[in-house]
Amino acid sequence: MSADNLSDLSKFKYITIETFRKNGAGVRTPIWFIIYQGLIYFRTDVNSGKVKRIRNNPHVRIAPCDIRGNLKGNWFDGKVKFADSAESSITYSMIDKKYGFITTLIRIFNKIRRTNPVVIAISI
Repeated sequence: MSADNLSDLSKFKYITIETFRKNGAGVRTPIWFIIYQGLIYFRTDVNSGKVKRIRNNPHVRIAPCDIRGNLKGNWFDGKVKFADSAESSITYSMIDKKYGFITTLIRIFNKIRRTNPVVIAISI
């Protein structure tokens, strides 16, 4: 993906990520994201369906969207990897900065639910 495309994508608040089941069916989910050093990062629960599907197939598609997942742009193919601890730390602070106070509320909610967050990087 060119720097222009990443720059255009960074103007959006949400992207939808399409992960794939073992039978090849796509599952779309709107997510928060940040762009750092040419990669797109997001965090999710390690036990989420997204993570299970990513472990089976690292190929994904992404597109800008609204909060409900309605597409606002073109699809891009990507490949995912799990971020290391340094990337995770940077991702947390950048997401907090981009999305503000609501991230604090979500973290409180996630602690109550006892979720285990993981950071994932997408290369386009």
